[in-house]
Amino acid sequence: MESPFLGILVLVAAVLLVAVTGGVGYLTLADWRDRRLREQEKRETRSTTPKNTASKKTDSKNAAAKNTAKKRK
Repeated sequence: MESPFLGILVLVAAVLLVAVTGGVGYLTLADWRDRRLREQEKRETRSTTPKNTASKKTDSKNAAAKNTAKKRK
């Protein structure tokens, strides 16, 4: 004979298994959707960004280095 405690324990375990599996599925789907949207935004911004942005990044790094050197003095 089974005790009622074991039946309840099995039922709770099954419910938790379904809940955790659903949560993992939801998080996976949300991550996939967000990653797809980020990649789409990157493609859109790359096509509209001017090609001389590399020199702007270098200029801003040089300016940051100069500001740091001034602060140290």
